[in-house]
Amino acid sequence: MAEHPHIALVRRGYEAFSRGDMQTMSEIIAKDATHHVPGTHTLSGDYKGLDAVLGYYQQLGVQTAGTFRVELQRLFVDGRGHVMSVHRATATRGEHSLDAMGGIMFRIVGDKVTDLDECVEDLAVTDEFWA
Repeated sequence: MAEHPHIALVRRGYEAFSRGDMQTMSEIIAKDATHHVPGTHTLSGDYKGLDAVLGYYQQLGVQTAGTFRVELQRLFVDGRGHVMSVHRATATRGEHSLDAMGGIMFRIVGDKVTDLDECVEDLAVTDEFWA
């Protein structure tokens, strides 16, 4: 059975993110997309527009000296434009380490991601790591 096209799109995005392939990311994410990042840390907030979203992804690497990684665990689809991911994020930042579960609720319109609502298992852990 073929993979649902929305699942395939999000999987392609995770693979591109892991390679640092911003060209592919820019093909997948809508120009007016918003990525919502939870928490109260320096990287939390709403990143509006493709340039801001890609800038956020670049900062994940910059702030962790290139150690930030996500390992995709699961993808779920509703067939109505939503995909939910579950992933494990790891990174080091100075003397701090991150090993946390999280996920993103993706909204897809046509063949583009328009909204990304990020969720984390433990806000306090995430806030402390990025503080």
